[in-house]
Amino acid sequence: MYYQVVSFNHKKCNLVQREKLAFKDDQAKRVVLNRLVGFDFVHEAFIVSTCNRIEVVVATRDNFATYHAIIGILAKNSGIEFQELVFIAQRFDDEDAIKHIFSVVSSLDSLVIGESQITGQVKEAFKFSYDNNTAGKKLNRIISYAIKCAAEVRNKTNISQNPISIASVAVAQASNLMGNDLSGMTGVVVGVGEMGRLAAKHLLRAGCDVVLLGRDMRKVQILADELGENVKIDEFNKLSRYVNRYRLVFSATSAPTTVIGKNMIYNLSLNRLWFDMAIPRDIEDFEFDNLSIYRIDDLKDIADDNHALRQEQAFQASEIVDEYKDGFYKWLRTLSIEPLIKQMREDVSFSIEKELNRAIKKGFVNKDCEVNIRKMAEQMFNHFLHLPTQSLRQHSKDKDSNFSIESIEKMFNINTDDVDAKQYKDDHHKKGYNS
Repeated sequence: MYYQVVSFNHKKCNLVQREKLAFKDDQAKRVVLNRLVGFDFVHEAFIVSTCNRIEVVVATRDNFATYHAIIGILAKNSGIEFQELVFIAQRFDDEDAIKHIFSVVSSLDSLVIGESQITGQVKEAFKFSYDNNTAGKKLNRIISYAIKCAAEVRNKTNISQNPISIASVAVAQASNLMGNDLSGMTGVVVGVGEMGRLAAKHLLRAGCDVVLLGRDMRKVQILADELGENVKIDEFNKLSRYVNRYRLVFSATSAPTTVIGKNMIYNLSLNRLWFDMAIPRDIEDFEFDNLSIYRIDDLKDIADDNHALRQEQAFQASEIVDEYKDGFYKWLRTLSIEPLIKQMREDVSFSIEKELNRAIKKGFVNKDCEVNIRKMAEQMFNHFLHLPTQSLRQHSKDKDSNFSIESIEKMFNINTDDVDAKQYKDDHHKKGYNS
């Protein structure tokens, strides 16, 4: 089983398109839901429909077929051409789908980040589908987890407990000045202390590549390893090369004097946007036409803007969403494999009893030997199942384990759909899942 979300929202879908996609009444939505689950590859579905978004959430056996089914049904329902819908749709599969729906419920994907209405709207959308028998346990797992995630986001991103950082304001301002799109750009981060680390993380989240420069290359390398992909490092004495190559510079060293001066500039045609996040300042006070410098005081003024405030909250919250997404999949894999293993062992016990009773009845086994033969049979089967059981548990940690588990269920004619998730709650979800 897989999860998928097909989203049409304010980021890529204009007002006219959203109006066409909207459902005129509950019956229109019910018709679409029934058509979706009518396909043999769609297990369950629900649809979130608001003024800013249409989210189609499904549990499926085939993400490719499901995506095209969703686009086809919505094209017919809205009157929008199939290819136009493909262009404005955002498709999320499996772990990306879980992260997206958690972000939506936590109001991180909203037009106004932090608004509380969306959580209730998603719960109502699921309940509508549940009452219509087009959604059930498979999607309820997501909603239950998402609601807990949203609650933790609200609790842990209280601004009085997590004040806004200058680094987040600097990156948000850079994004605003670059048309809200830093993807494909490179930001030079000078200094690898806490401010530099935060600036680099915000840049990466904005889709920007990062060059880290610092005097202590061991610390530079440690930070680069922490940040992961799309990070390049170099020595501090190469700073002049990078400020003449890239437009964006974020400087936050602990140097007692400036580290970037006018004498470093030889490429005068490059339009530069620099952010000095250090006290005392890192960048010498100078001006020319192609340079804009934002210093600590400038960034503090910008920090008073609510948009910058929400940007910081969203960044903090996205890390919580990542944790919940990982926890959800860890629990989901456990939920997939443990009932299977339990049922296999119960089937073995049933077979032992059946064959032992048959052997006693036919006189193949003396009744006095029943206890010892049963114990021997159980030990033999336990020994036989030990390695496969260990392999199954290990394999369940892999992201592509769903297909193998479903194959084993079919092979042994085992059905775990009705398993009670609560019995796996305490050991595998410490944050308190409620089914």
